[in-house]
Amino acid sequence: MNTREYCIEAEQKESLHKQLYPNFPIKEDNSPLISLKDSGFNLRYQPSNKKDYKYLVREAVFDKIGRISKLLDQEDKELIIRSAWRSFEHQHLLLKNKVIFLQQKHPDKSLDEIEEIVSYYVAPETLSMHATGGAVDALIYDLKNDCVLDFGTNDGLKMDFNERCYPYHPDISTEAKKNRKLLIDLFENEDFVVDVIEYWHFNYGNASWAIETGKDAIYGVIKS
Repeated sequence: MNTREYCIEAEQKESLHKQLYPNFPIKEDNSPLISLKDSGFNLRYQPSNKKDYKYLVREAVFDKIGRISKLLDQEDKELIIRSAWRSFEHQHLLLKNKVIFLQQKHPDKSLDEIEEIVSYYVAPETLSMHATGGAVDALIYDLKNDCVLDFGTNDGLKMDFNERCYPYHPDISTEAKKNRKLLIDLFENEDFVVDVIEYWHFNYGNASWAIETGKDAIYGVIKS
């Protein structure tokens, strides 16, 4: 499969997911949200635009992150948690800030064009898997070299959003491919599913995970 074919396939799958989300059946297990900040795990946290952000996840996700963290301890690496559960208010703030950022970066584009770009990478409140507590955005920090690993579209924690964010995009360096494999394998071994267009985003228990695995979704939206 060439680059264009891969990208088309990923985009078609992403479009299908968005069509299925609104009416997808959820067998909610009502498990609580727990703060990773209180875990004692060796984790790093990307600063949030939400004041006093707690990096909350569902109970089972909490345990899985703990096991991933312990595996990385053995390699002198730490998991970076970029984002976890987000309230509707937080998701709206994220959308708003991204629009403002891109307007400044691309003054030649109309508001409609900017909002279309943003909607591709930042879901509206009701469709965000982060609202379920079953989604985690993560990268990896290398303690030996004192840096965030290279994943092909990042400069440290700063992310460049483009097609090369698709998890298995062929046009990235050998080093970036190796680092993506490490990250994805760690999460997939804990029964997460990597997002179809974001290599850093992992789902468990929610609608996106259920669509990909054929299992029952157990985590619905938690608004606040």
